[in-house]
Amino acid sequence: MGNKTIHLNIDGMTCSGCSSRIEKEINAKEGVLGSAVNHETGIGEFTIDTNKIDKEKLIDAVNGIGDYSVINEAEKDTAVVSNSESTIINDKSDYDLIIVGGGSAAFSAAIEAEGLGLTTLMVNAGLDFGGTCVNVGCVPSKNLIRAAETVYHATHSNFKGIKTKGADIDFKQVIKDKKALVAELQQQKYMDVVSDFKNLTLLNGWAKFVGANTILVDEKDTYTATNILIATGATTNIPNIEGLEDVGFLTNVSLFDLEEKPESLTIMGAGYIGLEIAMAYNRLGVKVRIIEFTNRPLRNQTKDITDVLEAQMKSEGIEFLPNFRAFKFEKDGDSTIIHCNCPDGSTTQLIEKGKILVATGIKPNTSRLGLENIDIKLTKRGHILVNEKMETNIPNIYAAGDVANTPAFVYTAAKEGSIAVNNAFSMSKNSVDYSSLPWVVFTDPQIAGAGMDEIEAEAKGIPFEVSKLDLIHVPRALAAQDTRGFIKLIRNTETDKLIGARVIAPEGGELIQQLSTAIKFGITVKDLAESFYPYLTLSEGIKLAAITFGKDVSKLSCCAS
Repeated sequence: MGNKTIHLNIDGMTCSGCSSRIEKEINAKEGVLGSAVNHETGIGEFTIDTNKIDKEKLIDAVNGIGDYSVINEAEKDTAVVSNSESTIINDKSDYDLIIVGGGSAAFSAAIEAEGLGLTTLMVNAGLDFGGTCVNVGCVPSKNLIRAAETVYHATHSNFKGIKTKGADIDFKQVIKDKKALVAELQQQKYMDVVSDFKNLTLLNGWAKFVGANTILVDEKDTYTATNILIATGATTNIPNIEGLEDVGFLTNVSLFDLEEKPESLTIMGAGYIGLEIAMAYNRLGVKVRIIEFTNRPLRNQTKDITDVLEAQMKSEGIEFLPNFRAFKFEKDGDSTIIHCNCPDGSTTQLIEKGKILVATGIKPNTSRLGLENIDIKLTKRGHILVNEKMETNIPNIYAAGDVANTPAFVYTAAKEGSIAVNNAFSMSKNSVDYSSLPWVVFTDPQIAGAGMDEIEAEAKGIPFEVSKLDLIHVPRALAAQDTRGFIKLIRNTETDKLIGARVIAPEGGELIQQLSTAIKFGITVKDLAESFYPYLTLSEGIKLAAITFGKDVSKLSCCAS
């Protein structure tokens, strides 16, 4: 008998206030030496003196706090998941590659490593294997966005002769279906993919560097490798605002699992995460308000784009408060009072009867990695500094995905993970080129881009010209009676090559890959204008936007060049 660390899965936590409460009350119990509870993962780690308290009494103590309950034991005695059975490893192990993290970059790296015949250890903690995208990011959000679009189209018609009759929303079932999809894809696209790998070991645990080649897992077991890849992703950046920790705020991690529809939702932040959630939940019947400390949403995009989006959000009843800065939160019964500085310098109090969602950007997951032990270089915002080959300042350590100073997309993370492994173990040194990187914001209308916009082109001293085609000139949009948005092309006037594109349009994201490819391979605007496009497709708008550089398309007949 003696000291023992026990891990428990705890249900009912929605915010850091919940985890703090559990820690405080459990730490007061005799025999509890320490606790660390994470509301986002639902895992509580408790160190106990087994001479004074046993596991069963610990579970009873947690169950006795508020509405929280232990749903099962999550003992993590450094269990190793292999192709055959789980085993316990407590000795020092050597690998060709250690991957710290379990998301897109990590799995892409593992696939590359298996192809090279490398012995690989993947150490993951926090979110389940699969990382942000499949568990709490891309997959659940886009599923809910599509569900919300179904509701919207059932209540709105673009045609005078068609009257809608509304939609009957079973919110709990929508969330249950989302959970089922997440579980299915997490298994099929991640766990099943590596299930027959001969050289890969999956390990649940928190990794900390103790040397350039060595990690310590859960403070007890050391593992070494020739090369190490850091792919720990990122999480919501929680602002330091008085009282916020005490009001039970949500992030995307906790929001997407709520089966009871919130009465209302105040979203802190008008970046792409906040905007996608705002439109989806508003359409699913939640009253939504957005607080943004700058003057407009998506402030990294030009104003003509955000004007279209803001007009659509307001038309759907979303309240948008630009230039408002929250400085204090406090509870008043079941409501939350949000104290804000207003644009005119005064202050006001906003009452939120429902939930608070924090969507104020992301921060890299590096705090528990022990990076100070290896003197790895970070950016000012805390991302691991890498070059185009995914190399850090330490020769055998690489980084990929959202933890690094690279674009934060699941598809760039996957590319970076593969590149990192290839560069670490081969003579060829491949690099990642983001100059034609396509991206999409899944609002309605969707916002998509590739390459640079006119502001970036001007900053770089590139001679450029802009063509902007409103969708009212696109036959497909006219036929659909939905002319929201525009297509914008940016060309180098000296070479006529396309150097950038921005689209805001219904399903506009479906256009951006063609434009990204055109930028990547140096296609000229003349080439775009003279190519064939099927009539009455949205892609025909690309041809018309290209023609607009030299002609007024409003004076051309259909299909004319």
